[in-house]
Amino acid sequence: MKKLISRAAVALLAGSLSGAAFAQGGSLSAEDATKQFVIDLGVGAMVKPRYEASDSYLVYPFPLIQMGRFYVPGLGQVVEGRGRTGVFFYPSFGFVGERKASDTTDLTGTNKIDWALELGLGGGFRTQHWRAFGEIRQGINGHNGQVGQVGFDGIMYPGEKWELSFGPRAEFASGDYMDTYFGVTSTEASASGGQLSEYNPSAGFKSVGLAARVSYDLNDDVRLHLQGGYDRLVGDAADSPIAKVGSENQFNVGLGFTYRFAFDVFK
Repeated sequence: MKKLISRAAVALLAGSLSGAAFAQGGSLSAEDATKQFVIDLGVGAMVKPRYEASDSYLVYPFPLIQMGRFYVPGLGQVVEGRGRTGVFFYPSFGFVGERKASDTTDLTGTNKIDWALELGLGGGFRTQHWRAFGEIRQGINGHNGQVGQVGFDGIMYPGEKWELSFGPRAEFASGDYMDTYFGVTSTEASASGGQLSEYNPSAGFKSVGLAARVSYDLNDDVRLHLQGGYDRLVGDAADSPIAKVGSENQFNVGLGFTYRFAFDVFK
């Protein structure tokens, strides 16, 4: 029993490194399926709003990570890369850039918000043709709140080398996060020259939307990923004066690639 519990714990840890939220892993070749470790690593570029509720856009880099197989001495192959059904875990992380009044006239009078790193964990269940998942992250530096999302995807395979997924999303945030990015203090309201009014939002769901991703295998090692989405601010986020002068409609589109590394260490 102790060994079983230890094996499950390590499987959770290894699975949390998979980055399933960022990259979907293709099927393993016969040769890769014999390796102790199979890791897909890559990078992409995404066009997204300059800041949440903004009506202007910038290009940001984002990582792509997938763990196909993972070996631990004494426990064996804790991530086997077999099949497309079962529970999965992955690291969930985000980066929110610095926001300051000089970025746009829409932010006139607002205080500077430092960049924030968000770290957390996600997990869910998938079959060959659908998956459901949820994730939560803790903010560091720019905000100290919690953010997360829940979602569901349908999964299709238009061709041997293609994988398509799409489905709804709902994002939520704590009061600290909402106050940082959607709140307006009395001092900020006065400094805005009447453009913004004082506002104190509460925790809750902040957006709902749709997301889609297409992946294509160029060969056994290289995979291309195209993803995009639409989010509509809701609740206290949509009622924020910052959203009223910006936009409640938020779009994003990104393109990236991953390269597969397959190797043995403990042989």
